Amino acid sequence: MPDSVTHLAAVVIGGGPAGLMVAEQLSKAGMIVDVYDAMPTVGRKFLRAGIGGLNLTHNENWQDFIGRYGDKASILRPALDAFTANDLRAWVAGLGVETFVGSSGRVFPLEKKAAPLLRRWLSRLRENGVRIHSRHRWMGWNDRDELLIQGPESQLTIKAEHCFFAMGGGSWSALGSDGHWLARFKDRGVPCQAFRPSNCGFEYSWPADIKTQHSGEPLKSIAVSIRDAKGIDWRQRGDAVIASYGIEGGPVYGISAAMRDAIEQDGHCTMYWDLDPDKSIEKLQQALAKRRPKDSLVNVLRKQCGLNGSKLALFKALTSKEQMADIDALPALIKHLPQTFSATRDIDEAISTDGGICFTAVDDKLMLKQMPNSYCVGEMLDWEAPTGGYLLTACFATAVWAAKAALAGKTN
Repeated sequence: MPDSVTHLAAVVIGGGPAGLMVAEQLSKAGMIVDVYDAMPTVGRKFLRAGIGGLNLTHNENWQDFIGRYGDKASILRPALDAFTANDLRAWVAGLGVETFVGSSGRVFPLEKKAAPLLRRWLSRLRENGVRIHSRHRWMGWNDRDELLIQGPESQLTIKAEHCFFAMGGGSWSALGSDGHWLARFKDRGVPCQAFRPSNCGFEYSWPADIKTQHSGEPLKSIAVSIRDAKGIDWRQRGDAVIASYGIEGGPVYGISAAMRDAIEQDGHCTMYWDLDPDKSIEKLQQALAKRRPKDSLVNVLRKQCGLNGSKLALFKALTSKEQMADIDALPALIKHLPQTFSATRDIDEAISTDGGICFTAVDDKLMLKQMPNSYCVGEMLDWEAPTGGYLLTACFATAVWAAKAALAGKTN
């Protein structure tokens, strides 16, 4: 006997920021929207981002903002231009949440928490009639191209007038973004790219004393740099972290794409530390020249060159005895200290991922070419961006873009 088929107007698969934004756009236009999510509650990765203050977007020059999306910038630009960083801030304000611009240009909610914003958002969605179905996992399609969704008690077969896939990338599986959907799209012949870690840490075998004494400590006010295969120099400044497994933190994430690509191509990459970005080599030379005969080199590095605690430990771990003995060469090392890596941290621990549905698989409205009225939004698509609010902004923007395209198609 054939399965009972449920007919729905609009189905959203995935209850993260992109999926919920699709639901909002459609529901406020009067559509009945059903959101299906595999987890017990929606917005789990969004809430996780709130632990770091919930960096929503960035306040930098718009042209520079667009450039953060690398080789996908021109593809994403129409959606981003239609829902800008300022539009995102206005939308958040519409939920009664005030935002502010931090010293780095990053934009946060005034409370620096995700939960209050998500609560207000979900309340508005419910007022709009959006139906959220938790613990419902998308399992693919049947031979009639109907959606198969496994609920807590039974499997549903759904025929949707419009379907929006918003299942995220391939990291943080504990929060629902496991990337298992990729194989199902590949099996349908949809062009896809394998997931790769983005905004990730890198593994390094530290000496035992680094692990026991400095694991988890920040490396304050440093810069890191790498030159990629195209000869482009990447440099990021900020606070990195010594991890038990290697290194992590904002500056590292900012150049992680270039580092990852170099490791894939050559099996390794060399990153350079600038442990005192505010001083020139000449200034450091002058500081070392003040060393008195009774002063130990370690004390001079600490007092005159600012290499305290974790910075000094890092410098000693990456410097040979012969190098330490060459006083004249130390300033150049402080400014350009090499460290070689051969592996990223596991993809599930990456903040985000590269890969997913290729843009060749969708039209300019993000509708799948093989599946009319089915759209892909957010991190499911093959793009990446650094941390700084760029990830969330593009997730929201692609969701608004696809939803409005579907609504426009209904009125034509």
